[in-house]
Amino acid sequence: MTAAADLVVTNAEIHTLGDPDETHEAMAVRDGRVVRLGSTYDVEFLAGVDTDTVDADGRVVLPGFIDAHTHLLMTGRSLVHADLSAADDADEAVDLLCDRAAELGDDEWVLGFGYDETTWTDGRRLTRDDLDAVSETAPVVAFREDLHVASVNGVVLDRFGDDLPPADVETEAGDPTGVLVESAVDPIYEAIEPDADEARELLTAAQRHANERGVTAVHDMVRKSKAPEVYRGLDLDGDLSVRVRLNYWADHLDSLVDAGLRTNHGSDMVRVGGIKSYTDGSLGGHTAKLSEPYADAPDETGQWVVSPDEVADLVARADDAGFQVTLHAIGDAAVDAALDAYAATDTPGEMRHRVEHAELSSDDAIDRFADLGVVASMQPNFHKWGFDGGLYDARLGDRRTDANRLPAYLDAGAPLAFGSDCMPLDPLLGVHYAVNAPSDGQSLGVTEALRAYTAGAAYAGFDEDRLGTLEPGKRADFVALDGSPWDRPDRIDDVDVALTAVDGDVVYDGRA
Repeated sequence: MTAAADLVVTNAEIHTLGDPDETHEAMAVRDGRVVRLGSTYDVEFLAGVDTDTVDADGRVVLPGFIDAHTHLLMTGRSLVHADLSAADDADEAVDLLCDRAAELGDDEWVLGFGYDETTWTDGRRLTRDDLDAVSETAPVVAFREDLHVASVNGVVLDRFGDDLPPADVETEAGDPTGVLVESAVDPIYEAIEPDADEARELLTAAQRHANERGVTAVHDMVRKSKAPEVYRGLDLDGDLSVRVRLNYWADHLDSLVDAGLRTNHGSDMVRVGGIKSYTDGSLGGHTAKLSEPYADAPDETGQWVVSPDEVADLVARADDAGFQVTLHAIGDAAVDAALDAYAATDTPGEMRHRVEHAELSSDDAIDRFADLGVVASMQPNFHKWGFDGGLYDARLGDRRTDANRLPAYLDAGAPLAFGSDCMPLDPLLGVHYAVNAPSDGQSLGVTEALRAYTAGAAYAGFDEDRLGTLEPGKRADFVALDGSPWDRPDRIDDVDVALTAVDGDVVYDGRA
């Protein structure tokens, strides 16, 4: 006799995203796995007296979204501290920081996250003068959303002046403006790193936020952080509602090797991912490494945050130790350097080495992704910068339509995975921009975009046998939507998440 299901979902429009055209009306779940897909009539035979039933009321059901590039602590900080993404100009950002300062003690850090001056009417970064207006006694920091730029007040400059590399401290007439880039931001990150208790608070808030947006798994990029300890504690306590793949920074490599860890070690909920490093910086900070100068800075081609020789050495050591590598590379010169390092290993495709962002890749580079089997881990929400008058227009000029050419990777046969980089953490927003990109050469179809945020991201995390599609035997991680992305492709960002489940357990229910 067939055992009863723990959960039955009925009256749904279930897209498995395995076969792109496969749909079903109902699904049964037992012991956290999908056991049957079919009509409501067929699946209801598995309902017993203790079976929970979800009537989807015609909603679209998809595999849970897997965000292949996140910083959940930063998402938690935006929820707890000042969320500067809500500001429309510098004055509003200062007001939000002032509101946050009013909630704190006189000497406590005043932190804001997520500002993007390229969307503001005046287009200028926050400066020391702006943040001195928030407080002249407490340290004040506003982080740009790319996390490669931070604006600080005089208190921070005085406190950390000797620790800030001069080349990464912006000056005007010889005086610091309060704008820090790249390595000058690192001492600030270290100073505000939360302890385990605060990290648990932030990550709990962030995973709740993720579940509300249909996210059931993340690849989190962590550095000198209590996050790994907290994730494992949440897992042991049964309080983790997202699966976590930990991508450790390169400065953890020796410790990970000494501990006997390798990529894919871990539990069902928390696993070791790859070794993460920078190559270059960001377009917003003029530090992404380009082969040709910036359109708005003709004498600049960006900078190496980690030199190609150092990158090649890291990749060789990590690959030899059994680790996947995830290299941040945005400019075309940086993408080439990352691919060169991977090509020097014996089995780049077997280890599924990744390039994070890959915003400006040449045709030859995209072909190399496919030939080497290197994963293009990209953020379709970055298309928000690609329209007329946006960041890419300013930084790249005529090259802006060469950025984030998502279809080219699939056409070449390269593995493509989507994430958000928490700018913001919202897969449906990313799918919207993937479908509604600035040009046809940058746009995907709805199904292709959804698969990159599910099956593609699962592959990037060695999880294609258990996650990424809804099939018998796979984990019952799924999301129900209040609208169909196929029915409203021009407004996918308006589609709401109605319900999210992990292992068949509902972790978010927003149904009326």
